[in-house]
Amino acid sequence: MSMTGGVLTAASGWPGAARRTAFALSGSGDEPPVTVPRGPAREAARRELAKRMYHENDPSLLQRALNAFWEWLGRLLAKAASTTPGGSLGLLVVILCVIAVLAALWWRLGSPRRSPVSAAPLFDERPRTAAEHRSAAEAHAAQGHWSQAVQERMRAIVRALEERALLDVRPGRTADEAAAEAGRTLPGHADGLRTAARHFDDVTYGGRTADQQTYQRIAQLDSDLEGARPTLVAGAADTRRDRKIG
Repeated sequence: MSMTGGVLTAASGWPGAARRTAFALSGSGDEPPVTVPRGPAREAARRELAKRMYHENDPSLLQRALNAFWEWLGRLLAKAASTTPGGSLGLLVVILCVIAVLAALWWRLGSPRRSPVSAAPLFDERPRTAAEHRSAAEAHAAQGHWSQAVQERMRAIVRALEERALLDVRPGRTADEAAAEAGRTLPGHADGLRTAARHFDDVTYGGRTADQQTYQRIAQLDSDLEGARPTLVAGAADTRRDRKIG
């Protein structure tokens, strides 16, 4: 704004309301000129510019945050490219190598899982028969609850081995212990028992989710074990032979 002949004039760049205020304050030519100090004039212009009509096309808070992030990322990549041999191409090669290494580790080690602090007992409820555990497993499977179905089918396997006296009835036994003991009596199914016990631990303590294929493999193992004949280890065979001789 400027003073011409003692009369206040508004700059052409002022918003409409502020400009009209300034002209209204200037009065007519027959009246004494009215001057507005710099501070109030600046405040009037600030209030005018703060109106919503002037900010309808402004980016949203989220858009401003994204713009700031992409600008920061661009500066970071530009700085990294300037210090990497080969510039941008060299940086791209380094990034691709890192991604390839991470993918290889993920494929080799699998998804992270929580390791249980201590293995809990296989059976945590009242004693049930193998048939009851199988019925519970089938009920879970019918509803698509594969993790619970895997748990119940593994319990059915261990309970069936106890009912056939291939395992001693021992409260507090874990799935791994049951698989190891049964594997010595049924060596042809040792690998399957260890795998079933691992799946049981994964869904029970490791936080993983079982699928239909996993359940079907354990159910097939259960069926195979029903007709499996035990193999006596050398120590047990010698003990029985000694008893017969005595």
